[in-house]
Amino acid sequence: MSSVRATLRRAGVVTALAATGLLAAAGIASAHVTVHPESYAKGATDGVLTFRVPNEEDGAGTTKVQVFLPTDHPVLGVLVSPQDGWTAKVTNTKLKKPVKTDDGTITDAVSEITWTGGRIDPGHYADFNVAFGQLPDDTDQLVFKTLQTYSDGKTARWIEQPAQGDEEPESPAPALKLTAKGADSGADTGASGTTPLPESSKSAASTGSTASASDSTARGLGVAGLVVGVLGLAAAGFALARGRNGGARPE
Repeated sequence: MSSVRATLRRAGVVTALAATGLLAAAGIASAHVTVHPESYAKGATDGVLTFRVPNEEDGAGTTKVQVFLPTDHPVLGVLVSPQDGWTAKVTNTKLKKPVKTDDGTITDAVSEITWTGGRIDPGHYADFNVAFGQLPDDTDQLVFKTLQTYSDGKTARWIEQPAQGDEEPESPAPALKLTAKGADSGADTGASGTTPLPESSKSAASTGSTASASDSTARGLGVAGLVVGVLGLAAAGFALARGRNGGARPE
């Protein structure tokens, strides 16, 4: 029976390590600030960007969120959706290079949006919706550096350039991929590359939802962990049954 016990111990260790690693990966996947959808067509008009801010601290709430919009490739016609409990401050900046549009030449654009007054509790997230009139068509990606301030004074700086490969930086900034016009993107852009504005009730319902539901990758990893655990236990049970049969007296 000593070999059976050893097999059980090995199976238990493998299962525990696999589950721990997968749960840790799931936590990392859902921790940073992200922008949704993940992509839009270049030059898309009349759409919405949703900045999802999870709270990864155990003993402090998020009390301030600052999103910085690029001015070298500006987002035009920015409007901030009202958010219960939060006050939004919009900062405009004069553009170094004015943008010509069908409605005239644009000389300034929104460079920063700061939300204060609200709170995101530990284990929760909030969605902040920002409507736009037009996205740039002269770049492949927009990076929105973000600062997340907690009630204990700590600030998470989501400002690192997103990696091009599989490896992700420790504190990545939210990034929006801009695809060629007419290409399939993460947003339901249709033929004209537009997305209708969401109803205000949808925005309010998203606020304060639990972080465990915010990341499909985390859910997938959790399911994988359960599968590994079940396989480990099944292998251990088979070894135990074989050990017992081998040690039984013949009739």
